[in-house]
Amino acid sequence: MEAIIITIGDELLIGHTVDTNAAFIASALNSIGISVKRKYIISDKKDEISTHVKQALSEVSIVLTTGGLGPTNDDITKKVLCELFNTELVLSEEALMQVKQFLEIRNLPLNKNNLGQAYIPQACTLLTNKYGTAPGMLFKKSESILISMPGVPHEMISLMTDEVLPAIKSLFSLDRIIHKVITVGGIAEAVLAEKLSEWENKLPEYIHLAYLPSPGVIKLRLSVYNSNDNHIHEVEHQANKLYKIIPDNIISMEGLSLTEVLGKILNQKTLTIGTAESCTGGAIASEITSIAGSSDYFKGSVVAYHNSIKENILNVSKSDLHTYGAVSKQVAESMAKGIAELLKTDISIAVTGIAGPGGGTSEKPVGTVWIAISIKGKVLSKKYKFGNRRDTNIRRTVNAGILFLINEIKRMK
Repeated sequence: MEAIIITIGDELLIGHTVDTNAAFIASALNSIGISVKRKYIISDKKDEISTHVKQALSEVSIVLTTGGLGPTNDDITKKVLCELFNTELVLSEEALMQVKQFLEIRNLPLNKNNLGQAYIPQACTLLTNKYGTAPGMLFKKSESILISMPGVPHEMISLMTDEVLPAIKSLFSLDRIIHKVITVGGIAEAVLAEKLSEWENKLPEYIHLAYLPSPGVIKLRLSVYNSNDNHIHEVEHQANKLYKIIPDNIISMEGLSLTEVLGKILNQKTLTIGTAESCTGGAIASEITSIAGSSDYFKGSVVAYHNSIKENILNVSKSDLHTYGAVSKQVAESMAKGIAELLKTDISIAVTGIAGPGGGTSEKPVGTVWIAISIKGKVLSKKYKFGNRRDTNIRRTVNAGILFLINEIKRMK
């Protein structure tokens, strides 16, 4: 079973908005046994939408579009789909009720533009949008379907999860797909590939291995398409072999993120944590609190960007700042102790570094980072040397810091 994804919007073509929708849709489709044949990004023009939708419907059984469903005049997707499916816009009482409820909760008036969202093509099936005023729409044509969704990412994600995937499962007989994801950290991709080469070469032909790298973290994905129960057992068997090859680098056998793993460990050990951040500007705290339930263990953070904050809030000595500089072992460790004392936490993490692109010296080039952690009074620190890209340095610092925490907390007695 194959699908084509069409994302609609001039803002995508000129780079003002990054197309994250297609990636999410492709991943969601693949999880239920559907391969994506092609992705298109097209403009908000009638001919573009019409041509690409027609062509896609002639090639595959499932076509999904996002964008062009808003309340303004440049949102023309519904009108184009009416022409393609030989239908007309009609007022849907169900859609109108959803629009009214959405606006009432936010204390907003129902105006002409919002009312227009309740008009949908008569030939489609309405799909409920819980987080916006533009409903999703499902059209059938011969043996194919077209599903149109709004382009706002959180609205699309909700529709895909709650409406689109169940609808597709009910309409088509799908192959069974297995994905096993293992999260690995503390090892470079090239080194990991070298260590796993013998294991990889001995994998059964039907098991496909993919390396999914991000700064400081790699996910290994084992996949089987058109699978059966025997394949499930074999995938688990092959995954468990990794414990003998890279035991110190396996973070999660369930594909969890570093932050999810950290949260589980903190909950299991009933530990609290706080962060003191300089070069990351609060990114570690943001990452930790992105996990639901993090209030059980996360107390707070101090973004000590300026030295005066390090000195006056975190009790870093002026002498250490003057003698060793803000980016140093001494300052990082003082920050870790200071935030733990300030917030009365069991554990803390502190980071200080030169994210770039400026600020580096020959002694401390851009990408130099010190990370310190305090675990029930015991302070440990590490020096890292990353690259010269600011965004990557921040991301690598976040991941390295959380990985440092995970490994050291696991060693606690």
